[in-house]
Parts: sequence; structure tokens; C-alpha cells
Amino acid sequence: MQPSPFIGELVGTMVLILLGNGVVANVVLKKTKGESAGWIVITAGWGFAVMIGIFVANAFGSAAAHLNPAVTVGLAVLRKDYSLIASYVPAQLIGAFLGAILVWLQYLPHWKATEDPGAKLACFATDPAVRTTGPNFISEFIATVLLIIGVVAIGYAGTSDPERGGIPSGVAPYLVGMLVWSIGLSLGGTTGYAINPVRDLGPRIAHAILPIPNKGSSDWGYGWIPVVAPIAGAIVAGLILRFFYF
Repeated sequence: MQPSPFIGELVGTMVLILLGNGVVANVVLKKTKGESAGWIVITAGWGFAVMIGIFVANAFGSAAAHLNPAVTVGLAVLRKDYSLIASYVPAQLIGAFLGAILVWLQYLPHWKATEDPGAKLACFATDPAVRTTGPNFISEFIATVLLIIGVVAIGYAGTSDPERGGIPSGVAPYLVGMLVWSIGLSLGGTTGYAINPVRDLGPRIAHAILPIPNKGSSDWGYGWIPVVAPIAGAIVAGLILRFFYF
């Protein structure tokens, strides 16, 4: 099989979820070495997951390495080119689903050792700290707007002359990882900062079908927010950027 943008997005997103949801599982499941390590560990782990996911996506054929339908949609709105959505988004969803299955396998004995169904779901999908639909939507919306603007700003700096303040293009994945880390630290305490529809949807589907002992509900009543709000935020971010760039 040859490297391609589809394979790159799929494998990169799979690694993103394996490492991102993996750090959540390490912190919240019982009898792990990282049990109760806290929010700093989770947000750092997610930042590193994004960085490594980008590099892996590049290696497997996706130079763009979106790993996130919100990024794909936001850039499509900015550039007025929607041609990548039909191929990138399915690849990202499949990759997210497969990554969640790998997390389940990695922590196989710990699901039974963990009694709290909410902790098990947290290893797959997000949920709000205070369940209020409007504010939860706004939290995901704002965080995603910042994500898209930050990604574009980093990309813009990467095309600038390094001698005049621009950054070498190879540094961009590290900075995007730091951006996600920053979003998690500053804005993630309300909803768990999905900021990526497939990051939530693919693993939530996996949670619903996997044989996890006493897993409880997959919380589909909340599940639409981390899908719709990031897409809405991405569209608005794309329009804001278009106003300044085009």
C-alpha cells in the first residue's frame, strides 16, 4: 500500500487518539502506573499526541496532517476550496475509531478494575464539568476558533523568512502541540476540550460497541456538542481569517 493523504490522515489520527486517550486512561483508570496523575499530565499528553500524530501523518502521506475535521473545514472556508473534506474526514473518523480500540486493548485489565462508568467513558469521549447545553457549546466553539486561528498563524509564520521572525516549517508540529496543550490548560476545564469532532465521535462509537465491563451509557445526549460546536467554530474561524487574508 502506497502512502497517500487518506492513509496519512487515518494513521495520524489513529496515533493521535492512541496517545491522547491513552494518557486519559493512564490517569483515570484504576491500578495504572499513572493513576491520579492529574490534569497537567492529561493536557501535556494530548499536546504530545498532536505533535506525534502530525509527524506520523506526514510520514504516511498527508503533508497537510489535519487530523481533525474542524481543521479541514476551517481551512476549506478560508481557502474557498472544499475538495479535501470528502476524503479527509472519513479517514480521520476511521483513524479515531481504530485508535480508541487500541487504547481499549492497551488497558485491557484495567476496565474491570475500574468501577466508575464515567471514568471509563472519559477514556473515550468528553463530557462537561457542569452540564449546561449553551455554555458547553460556547466553550467548544471558542476553543475551536482559537485552535484554527492558532494553526493558521503557525503556518503563516512557517512561510515567513526565519531571519525576520518566521519559523522553520519543521518546527510547526511542535508548536501546534503546544497550542493544543495551551488550550487544554486554559480552556479545557469546562468540557474536556474535544475541539475535534472525530476525536469524540470515533471513540464514543467504540465505547458503545466494545465489551467493556460495566461501562454504562455512552452519553449520546451530550455527544452532539463536541461534533457540532467545533465545526461551527471552524467555520467562523475560517471566515474571520478570510476577512484578513483575502
